[in-house]
Amino acid sequence: MVTSVLNYGRSGVHDWVVQRFSALILAAYTVVMVVWLAVNGGDLTFAQWQAFMGQTWVRIFTLLAILALAGHAWIGLWTVATDYLKKGAIRVSFLGAVAISLFVYVVWGISILWGF
Repeated sequence: MVTSVLNYGRSGVHDWVVQRFSALILAAYTVVMVVWLAVNGGDLTFAQWQAFMGQTWVRIFTLLAILALAGHAWIGLWTVATDYLKKGAIRVSFLGAVAISLFVYVVWGISILWGF
């Protein structure tokens, strides 16, 4: 049996719902990007890409996709770590590295999107 290290009292149902909801957001984002690229991709210029990504709704949707990806990755890697990393110190250090990495990626994504 795995001890509850870094669980913070979440239930399996909560994790399942977050995982599925984030997957839906990522799927919708992928569909929007593929459709947009299929319509505009033949002779796509930087100006077109910049105009598309500069729209507020696209920025918000991209931010939502970044946050969904971070949540999805955290739950997935937490599950893998608790299943396969049996030593507490190794699991905690791995999950700490994952948390720091995800935090950096989210901050970096926000910085790129909004120009901070």
